[in-house]
Amino acid sequence: MHMHRKMPFILLFEIIAISLLTPYMPLILQKLLYTISLTIKSGIIFLLPLIIFGLLFKTMVGLAKQATFVIIFILLMVCTSNATTTFLSHYVGMGIFQFNMAILTPQSVSGLTPLWAFSFPKLIANDKAMLGGIALGIILGNLYPAISQSIANKFDKIINKLLSLIIYVIPVFIAGFVVKLQFDGVIATLAKDYTKIFTIIALSQFSYLFLIYLALNRFKLGGTLLSIKNMLPAVMTGFSTMSSAAAMPFTIAAVKRNTRNKDLASSIIPVTVNIHLVGDCIAIPVLAYAVMKSFGLPEPALMTYLVFVLYFVLAKFSVAAVPGGGILVMLPILENYLGFNAEMLSLITALYILFDPVITSANVLGNGAFALMVDKLQGCRSKAVDPALGATL
Repeated sequence: MHMHRKMPFILLFEIIAISLLTPYMPLILQKLLYTISLTIKSGIIFLLPLIIFGLLFKTMVGLAKQATFVIIFILLMVCTSNATTTFLSHYVGMGIFQFNMAILTPQSVSGLTPLWAFSFPKLIANDKAMLGGIALGIILGNLYPAISQSIANKFDKIINKLLSLIIYVIPVFIAGFVVKLQFDGVIATLAKDYTKIFTIIALSQFSYLFLIYLALNRFKLGGTLLSIKNMLPAVMTGFSTMSSAAAMPFTIAAVKRNTRNKDLASSIIPVTVNIHLVGDCIAIPVLAYAVMKSFGLPEPALMTYLVFVLYFVLAKFSVAAVPGGGILVMLPILENYLGFNAEMLSLITALYILFDPVITSANVLGNGAFALMVDKLQGCRSKAVDPALGATL
């Protein structure tokens, strides 16, 4: 966790230092750093199917312990919320293209070339790993709960070791691509252009969440402000720790104050804390559009983006609890469906981690809104059906 908190500052220092030092580096050293980064990128992409499968399997086994109705209800609600937010982010991204908010373009035609090209073989597609983790987790979790939980725990240990390794190589992974971007002449305008993008993302996230809280409080400003005020300790904890899980005790306490069903917090928040991610659903697509604009890629067609949304929402169930975890599982999706190359993947990873405190704050505030939404829906449902059934939520 200590390394987790320091990572954005480490990357910020690294980007500034390398940007200043690159002009004085021998060309062979620049090429070596870029080559190492490409190799690390290939290794991360190689490991991602296993990580995605294991995390999804663990999540679904945990959900399988609940009643079937609760599983379906929670999954549908989370998918609907994540999909809606991600889809709406498309229009913010379109604005970036229309108003030319990102003007970064590689100036060197040839650019920096690696010393060698090495890539790990791709054993299984990420979408198959996603669907396999979901299906097996639910089926085995219901049929053989004890065995499946044991398997999930073993996966958890393996994946935690892999993620611990990834967290320590992320600075090295980023370093070579910073050298590449500086060599190609794009670093000079990065800070200017992406300060605007970060501002747009933050305004989009918190305006959207304010409107949700306003709607859930029947457009009463007083109730809305009170609900958000109750969430502030959790939001600040999320900002300082960059971890929705670390903020969970405060989120539960706030949700208990904001909802009628006090038992709801202890069941909904732990289940959804790492899969309902409003902050990610806005930040990643908008950053993706900015990076695509920067590198001269065309704006994706609506159908292309809808396919991206589908896999994006599925991937949100596989949570990597490390700095950049929200973006790591997205790398193959960005590569396959939005046409990202290695430099673009590295850039969006660095930008995501730098903005992680604000993204996590939005995730925490969104989790509070999700619990309030479920509480409102359950209140309406309990009037029409057996209250005892509703209490299972």
